[in-house]
Amino acid sequence: MLTQTTTRVLEPSDLDAALEVLGRDPVANAFVASRVHVAGLDPWRLGGEMWGWYTDGELRSLCYAGANLVPMCATPEAVRAFADRARRTGRRCSSIVGPVESTAPLWRLLEPSWGPARDVRPNQPLMITEQPASQVEPDPLVRRIRKDEMEVIMPACVAMFTEEVGVSPMAGDGGLLYQARVAELVGSGRSFARIENGKVLFKAEIGAATPQACQIQGVWVDPEFRGRGLSETGMAAVLRYALAEVAPVVSLYVNDFNTAARAAYHRVGFREVGAFMSVLF
Repeated sequence: MLTQTTTRVLEPSDLDAALEVLGRDPVANAFVASRVHVAGLDPWRLGGEMWGWYTDGELRSLCYAGANLVPMCATPEAVRAFADRARRTGRRCSSIVGPVESTAPLWRLLEPSWGPARDVRPNQPLMITEQPASQVEPDPLVRRIRKDEMEVIMPACVAMFTEEVGVSPMAGDGGLLYQARVAELVGSGRSFARIENGKVLFKAEIGAATPQACQIQGVWVDPEFRGRGLSETGMAAVLRYALAEVAPVVSLYVNDFNTAARAAYHRVGFREVGAFMSVLF
């Protein structure tokens, strides 16, 4: 029996089929699914194209192609098809990120034409929890950031991004896109921090959110205050908000070499369920 396969850019009319694929793994797909829930599949609103891989007329796999290239529920055949399309269009993303099972082979296929990468992080444990650990008390001073506190939170966000990614988010466009993203999270009530005397001691955001799952990102403690347990009590506070008001499952992913953070997240109640991979350009 011959199997017919094809890859194409999805259109707004493909929304239901795309949401069905995204729903197969709501935790791993939370980042892209949260955008699709808000923007649909219109490239201008979504911030990029959504590629679909079909077998016998049925949508089986997805790949988001925007500032990030993100394979989702991608079979080996779909990975090869997405790599072919990515080579033809040329690199327009600043990173490739997604479950290691599909991201690693995608990068192997793209590296000869897209490489070398600035950094490759091949194993970033994906962690989830449905309830906080009872032994860590949430920090009562961690709260939502107000819209009039953008000037207070921005330096901490820039410091976190630069420390994590290795480049400043203020480069290129002067930080306009990054400031807009921070403002979006603040405006939606998904940015949290402990602030004392106008100084951010701890911060984190709920960066992606769907009815099924949400993802915490941007966890940062001021270097002067590290080693005091603020990351644990702060995360416990953000986790309480997330589970009570956003989604029944909370996730995050962390660099495998960040043993201190992994241990802290375990103590707060997270467990490892898989791994992501990131390729940074």
